[in-house]
This record gives sequence, C-alpha cells and structure tokens, in this order.
Amino acid sequence: MYAIRNTFNSFLFLFILLSSLSFGLWGCGDGDSSDAASVTTPVTASEVESGDLVVSLTDAAGDYSTYTVDVLSLTLTRANGEVVSVLPLSTSIDFAQYTEMTEFLTVATVPSGTYVSATMTLDYESADIRVEDETGAILQVASVQDEEGAPVSTLEITVQLEGRSRLTIAPGIPVHLMLDFDLQASNHVDFANPAAPALTVEPFLVADVDFTNVNKSHRIRGLLDNVDIDGGSFSVILRPFYCSLADTHKLFGDRSVITTDETLFNIDNVSYEGNDGLAAMDGLDSLAPVVAIGELKFDPLRFEATEVYAGSSVPGANLDVISGWVTERSGDTLTVKGASLVRRGNRFSFNDQVTLLIGDETVVTRQTGSDTYDKYDISIGQHITAFGNMTMSDTDPQTVMLDASSGYVRMMLTTVRGTVNSVDETDQLAQLDIDLQSIGKFQADLFDFTGTGTETENDADPEYYEIFTGTMDLSDIYEDAPVKLKGFVEPFGAAPADFSAYTLIDDTDIKTFLKISWDPATETPFTEISAESLVLNLEGVGRLHQLVRGHVVSDLLDLPEAPTVIPDEGGEGFYTLNHDGTAEVYSDFEGFTDAVEEFIGEGYLARRCNIVGQFDDATSTLTAEVITIGLCIPEE
Repeated sequence: MYAIRNTFNSFLFLFILLSSLSFGLWGCGDGDSSDAASVTTPVTASEVESGDLVVSLTDAAGDYSTYTVDVLSLTLTRANGEVVSVLPLSTSIDFAQYTEMTEFLTVATVPSGTYVSATMTLDYESADIRVEDETGAILQVASVQDEEGAPVSTLEITVQLEGRSRLTIAPGIPVHLMLDFDLQASNHVDFANPAAPALTVEPFLVADVDFTNVNKSHRIRGLLDNVDIDGGSFSVILRPFYCSLADTHKLFGDRSVITTDETLFNIDNVSYEGNDGLAAMDGLDSLAPVVAIGELKFDPLRFEATEVYAGSSVPGANLDVISGWVTERSGDTLTVKGASLVRRGNRFSFNDQVTLLIGDETVVTRQTGSDTYDKYDISIGQHITAFGNMTMSDTDPQTVMLDASSGYVRMMLTTVRGTVNSVDETDQLAQLDIDLQSIGKFQADLFDFTGTGTETENDADPEYYEIFTGTMDLSDIYEDAPVKLKGFVEPFGAAPADFSAYTLIDDTDIKTFLKISWDPATETPFTEISAESLVLNLEGVGRLHQLVRGHVVSDLLDLPEAPTVIPDEGGEGFYTLNHDGTAEVYSDFEGFTDAVEEFIGEGYLARRCNIVGQFDDATSTLTAEVITIGLCIPEE
C-alpha cells in the first residue's frame, strides 16, 4: 500500500486497465503546432536508438451527444524522467463519436526505452459539450468545473504505464498505445438549473499497450500516399479527427493499410470489392482523402481494412455531409438527430437536429456491402451519413437542412440496446423481442415510429421491439438480460421485423461500471464487510445508484437484492480510498477491506463508490477489478 498526494486543482481519476493508479479528492459537501515527437529533455540519436509508436484514442460509452475539446499535447515520460512529446499539433476531438470506434492519432518515432506515464492536456476554453437531460432533450453545457467548483480551462490527465500496460520502445518493433478517455466515468452534469447545465470534470483515462480484446473497430483518416497493388496495400498520411484535409504535411506520420479479397471499397460513391477496389484506389490523384475502417492485428503489428472510403466518399471532400440518427420521417423529409455536420473544406460543427431531403435520385448504399438500395430503405432509428448541399437559416444557425435528393445516403451499422422480453428461435420474422432502451446515443422514446409498419398496428413498438437474428445462437440469451445488437433497421413501411441484427452482444459479458452515492455521506456504506466480500448498503442512496453496461442502465434499487462485491480471482485488484486530499492504493482485497473498516471506525463517512468489473445478474454479484471509495470527515 502507498499514498499519492493530489497536486492538481482539478479532480482526477486515472487508471490503467488491470494495472492502475487512481487518485483524487472528495469532500463531504454537496491549431497550435509543435515539433513532432519533440523531447522536452533533449536526447540525441547518438545517445539512444529510436522505435515506432502508434497512438490511438477512443472513448467508453456515455450519454453525450458531443464532447468536443482540444487536445493540446500528449507526452510520454521515460523511467529516467525525460519527457517526449508525440502530438505534433493540437487537434479538436469529439470524444462522443468514439464509443464504438478507435481513431489512429499519430505515428511517432520516439527514443527507445521504458516509459512510465502518459500525459494528455485538454483545453476546455472553446469546448462544445452537449448532453441529454431526463426528457431526452439535448442541452449545451454552460460551465465546466472541477469537483470543488473551480472553473476549468485546461486539464492535465496523467496515466501510469505499468504492469500489462508497460510501454517499452525498441528499434524495429512497432508498439500500439491505446488511450481511452471514459466520458461516463469522467464527467457529471448537474441539471439543477435546466437552462444552464454545469459539468463537473473528473478525468478518467485508460491506457493499454497492444491490447487485442477491444470490441471496437479502428479508423484511419488522412490522405492517400501510394498504392501497392502487388502487395495488397496502400499508405495513408494521417490527418486524424477533424484535421484539415488540405494540409499535406506528414506531422502525424503515415500508416500502411492492408487489404484483402473481402475488403469493401467506396470510391467517389462507387462500390468495389477486393483487388478491383485497390485498382480504383491506384487511379486516384495523389493526396486524395481516405478513410479506412478495420481491425488492428498483432504479431506483427498491422492494420487490416474491412472498409475503405476515398475521394468524394469521404466527409469533408467536396460535398456537405451530415451524420446522425433518423428520428422521424414524413414522405421524403427526414429528421436526423445528433447530427455531426461537415462542410466542404472540412469545417465541423454539431446540431441537435437537421432536416434531410431525399428523393428518387438519391443513391442509397449500406455499410458492410456493395449493393444499392432505394430511399424507402431508410427508416426510423437508422444511423446514416448523407452527402448533399447544406443550407442554414440566416436568423437561426441551428436550423439546418441538407438536400440529398441528388446526393448520397450511406446507411451505417446501427446499435440498439435493451432488455430481453422473449426469445423464439422458431419465428421466421423476429426471434428476439426486447424492451428497447436506446438507439445509438439516444433513448428510445425520442424516436417517432409512425409509418414503420406494413399497417399502422405493425408500427415498431419500443416496448416490444422485434429483431430478426437469422442463424445466431440465442441459447445464452434469457428474459430480462441486457443486450446490445448491431445491424440495420428494416425498410420504412416493412415492419415486422423492426430490425435485422448482424451482431448480438450479451452485455452481461462486458465491463460493468457501478456508481453509487450516499446523501448525506454515510458511516454504513456496506451492510457486510469481510476479507472475501462487500455488500452494498442501498439505504440512503443519493443521485447515483446505477449499473451501466454499454448504454444499458440498471437501477440498483430495482435489483432483487443489493450487489455483493467480490475480488477477481486471487484477490488482487486496484482498490483506492480517497481521503484528506490523499489516495491510498491497495492491490490486496483483504487489506483494502481492513482499511475501510479502520477509517469508518475513526469517524470517516463514505460519500461515493465507483466499481469496475463484471456483474452476474443471477447472483447479484459484481467481480471487481477496480474499486474507488471517497471518504470524508463530517463537517462541523
């Protein structure tokens, strides 16, 4: 056990998945440029050789419609104290877009050696952060503050690189470092003043080195460098996130993309597959915009593309583009919610709602395939990217219309979440019936399903949302189980079924984030404390009392019994007690529970507890990898 003093003014949560250090403070009261891979403490080539480091960014799922901030810098600290900068330019990032995807940020050549920490600096001065309230309305955050209420302008988030996340750079051996900025764990929005929500930032950063079990696709964005048809690959000059596609400098480095016979291409809005697509890529002008989506492979480290978009198929190339979820349809007029707007020249903005016009000449395609569709295939809930001509109201910049009647609409894989009502593997239309909680980033009751059915009585019903699962094995799916599915909404006017699933994920198998607070702070946060387990006390809970798995939220008060928290196999984990401006970190569960009893015996109260692990619905047991408890002394 050891204690770390919190030297930041802001409240911080930092942890490395399975190898972490968390610290923080709780009280009882309610486009600048720099040199790529520059070294703050100079190191010359003669002193040490260099190696290649690939850095990517992602985000855990949250309820933010947009969380756009500037990343000012990203530095790595070597074991000898030398600091290396690996971000060549500050860049604007919408972290809310990366709950289902990881973006390649930079490829840097850095001095060889062992690195013990990574530090990311965020700038909130011009941040655009919008979040759903309880009614589903999207509100812009009016102020950003730390846990003590002090305004936040910039934040440094540092994560230790130890254990499995140990970062060692050696010549000729490329390494992938993934940083995960967890919005849900890092931020809390106070709606006490509905017209001016206040955001409290508690940065929660995860780092992983060459982590192969990320259930997310990876994205590379940039400019076409060259094509190697014989080698089945092409290279991209990285221009991540919203970096200008007109800038051809290689500040972020370049990355090779491997293609296969199954790789799907969409080039200038024409579909290809395999070698035909690569040949079409070879015919593009040098520095044509490219987006590649695929999987990161290891041994050796490489990126294999499943989908490639190039030329005018890339947002920000030569048409205006919106991306969001269809919430309503009347004839050929669609309402798109949570819309990211990319204007010609790659100017980015966000709108809560956009009107989309389509027509008989609209070219409709679908992600994961090369077939073409028609305008009636676009139905309620479908995640889309639409290309056309955008107009904005002269009096209200939030009133936006995109005319894609002579443009393109790409139907994207759409994520739905809910709990299972029933399973019928013999049904030829819909084998899975769920109580729909959300589609994409939005709760189900924001969608108007009028017109989705063959008859009015067949319109999609979110309480009984019917899903066609084909030949998927549903034997492990049971009533009331939380599930997440990816696929496509059935055509408008064709339900039932309401949705065709390509992938079904049992959310009981993914990471659970438990949040609980007590108001007022309590001397009995657990009804039972032992060397083997903790049983949460649900009496006197405050605003927080949720289990979150993906976007599926379960209320702790609705569980048949209070959760029992147990350690992972072997009793080892990362357990933190925050008190008096100090974080005490334990790796042994028994030592941690002894300390909890000792502090409570000395008069400390528990205000809040966060736990990361896996939850078993059948036994109401949470196997914890990370536990953080905030303790405070009662106010006089």
